[in-house]
Amino acid sequence: MNGKLLALGAFVVSGILGYVGAQQAIPRVIMATAVKRMAERGGINTMAHGAIATPENQPIVRPSPDLAYSSCPFDVSKGPVRVNAVPVAGRYSSLSIFDGMTDVAFVRNDIQAKGQPYAIVIARDGQVTPPGAEVVRVAHDRGIALIRLLLANPAEIGQLEAVRRQSGCEPLQPSP
Repeated sequence: MNGKLLALGAFVVSGILGYVGAQQAIPRVIMATAVKRMAERGGINTMAHGAIATPENQPIVRPSPDLAYSSCPFDVSKGPVRVNAVPVAGRYSSLSIFDGMTDVAFVRNDIQAKGQPYAIVIARDGQVTPPGAEVVRVAHDRGIALIRLLLANPAEIGQLEAVRRQSGCEPLQPSP
């Protein structure tokens, strides 16, 4: 009887450890893969303005064909990163910041921004940020800042491209 209870206990403990391990590992693997794929388009701490999604050029699984995506895979291990978002007048847009566990750390849309450009500084706890900056603290060095722009028709991207490309991201220079 003791052997059966011991085996059952070992089975339950193994199941719990496997569950907790998967819960911690899977989001990290998903985000690491997404950061790597997006960095191939423009690099780390650099905004890449993707083409309208088609089955041939999907950088992410199931992108919406009526959204234009701009992405900044970021790495704050060496210091904060600034994301500049410039809404396109008359179009819904949003900036979302995802941390290394795929959790949403920040979201703002064009309505909340009142149609005005804004800047967000992404940083880890303890990193020095510019005075007065709006700071989003993340718990992991890497993640993705994603801007979505709603299009009435994919063909209109050409006329919106110049404004769209005013959004960007860059590492902040270290303080002297």
